[in-house]
Order: sequence, then structure tokens, then C-alpha cells
Amino acid sequence: MKRACVIGWPITHSRSPLIHGAWLRQYGIDGAYSKEPVKPEDLESFLSSLRARGFAGCNVTVPHKEAVFSAASKREPSAVAVGAANTLWFENEELNCANTDTYGFMANLENRAPDWRKGTGPIVVLGAGGSARAVVHGFLEDGREDIRVFNRSLERSELLAKHFGGRVSAWPWAERQEHAPEAAVIVNTTTLGMNEAGSPEIDFSRARKGAVAADLVYVPLATEFLKSAEAHGLVAVDGLGMLLHQAVPGFEKWFGVRPEVTPQLYDLIAKDISGS
Repeated sequence: MKRACVIGWPITHSRSPLIHGAWLRQYGIDGAYSKEPVKPEDLESFLSSLRARGFAGCNVTVPHKEAVFSAASKREPSAVAVGAANTLWFENEELNCANTDTYGFMANLENRAPDWRKGTGPIVVLGAGGSARAVVHGFLEDGREDIRVFNRSLERSELLAKHFGGRVSAWPWAERQEHAPEAAVIVNTTTLGMNEAGSPEIDFSRARKGAVAADLVYVPLATEFLKSAEAHGLVAVDGLGMLLHQAVPGFEKWFGVRPEVTPQLYDLIAKDISGS
């Protein structure tokens, strides 16, 4: 039996087992996917015994993403660009890592807003953490020339801009409203809106009709950020699709089948979120 897992601390509320379990059943694979709570002080020993425990690899969530990036023998460009990893697997006995958040975000954007490239304005990114880095990397790979990052700590957004180079610029959080009217895509990578706590407070009444508003938060599915955007004629892209798409590459690495993100899978996880 092939086995994989997700590690983190805490890990109780991870929905990765639901996603991968659904794919294992769909494709008739003799496999298992579990949650493994790993304290930061136990991470090194867990990784060193990962293969001996019978795992082909694992997903990684907070607070281990940067530590596993450092621990891996080989790092894909996606992980190098972000400086963190969320997917581990073995090749020739060596531990490899990737960051599939970029893939997940861009695949979801393509799926939910297929005309997003028609917008010629700047990309506005709210937040400057690891998720923001993954999003910025995706837009850069797609060839966008003007990506503006807004964060409460300007120093942190400046570090992000410096990391990626001239096509990315750092801006004070207080100026985010002034850039919304010309933006082609506005992305919330912060936790504002999670569990209905707070909001990035963007005035979408001044935004372009048909522009895209994407939220990485998926609990709840319809955040205040997205509801306001949709009410003002923007295309709203929730964060659940990113969660589903980012799981695809890891499943393929561990179980040998590239799974499909279907409406049925989306509905399964959405139902679980609504009932939580």
C-alpha cells in the first residue's frame, strides 16, 4: 500500500485527507493518506524517518514550510522562488521538495476566471507572507509586468519586491484603495476574513467591472471581500479551488496518477467547510 500524509502543528483541521481520500477512491488506488501532528522540535527526526515509516512523501503546512525547504536535498524552482515548500517526495532515496501553491493559485484562477488575462492593469496583491510570494511568482511566470504589493509592514513588502526584482513594487497598506480602480486582478493573501474575522476593506465601487477579485481564504467560502467584489460586478474567485489544485502535483508524485479537480470534489469539501 502506498502511503502519504500531511504534517503540521496543529493539524486537526486539515482537509487534505478528505481531498486525497476522495481521489484514492475515485482511481481505485490501494493507498492511504493521514494527518500526522509534528511539533517543531520533532520535525527533524520525523523527516529522517519518513521513508522508514512507509510514507512516499507528505504535504506540509504551518509552521514547517520553511524548515522542510531547508531540509530537502533537492528543491524545485517553485520552492526556491518562494523560499518554502509544501510538498515532499523521494527520488533516488533523496528528499525532494516543491511549493505547489503557485500552481494551485494559477490553475484555480484559470478555471474560475478564464478571461483574467484580458485585464491590462496592474496586479494588486494584499499581504507579503509566504502565500503572497507564491502568488507573485505565478504572475511573474505568466509574464505580468506590474505587480504591486501592499502590506501593513512596508518593510516586509519591500523585502518581497527586492526578492523578485523590478516588476514587483512595494506600497504602504494605507494606499491600497488608490490602486484598486485600475487593477486587473486584486488578490487577498492575508488571513483577513478567515472565519469572518475582519476584511481587507477594498472599495470595489471604484474598481473595473469584470476585473477579478481572488481570496486565498476559504473559510468561509464567500468572504466579505468576495461578496463585495461580486456585488460591484467583479469576477470572484474563492480560495477552495486553490486548495484543491495545489494538491494535484503531490498526489501524482506519491500515487502515480494525476488527479482531476472536479465539481464533485469541490462540492464535497465545500460541504465539509459549511458544516464545520
